[in-house]
Amino acid sequence: MLDDLKEEHIVNKVGGRFKLSTLIQKRLVQLNRGAPPLVDCKGRPGMDTVLQEILQDKIFLDASDNVVIAVDDAPEVETEFDAGGPTLDDI
Repeated sequence: MLDDLKEEHIVNKVGGRFKLSTLIQKRLVQLNRGAPPLVDCKGRPGMDTVLQEILQDKIFLDASDNVVIAVDDAPEVETEFDAGGPTLDDI
């Protein structure tokens, strides 16, 4: 799955390498704080899960570089994941 990072397709899909890095980092924080994965994953969600979510158009960055979940596939969950740590804006 990490071979997908070497291909330009995923880079172009999100708008560049820096946006891809930002999206991966922010989504990993959400998953680590308890957000449900949007794709089937074995074990604990991680980098492979995030890459699959990107490739399946389930997540993207908005104009303010916030992670947005595609509406048609979004589960019924709260948008705030408070684990007592810093907010995503602090990262």
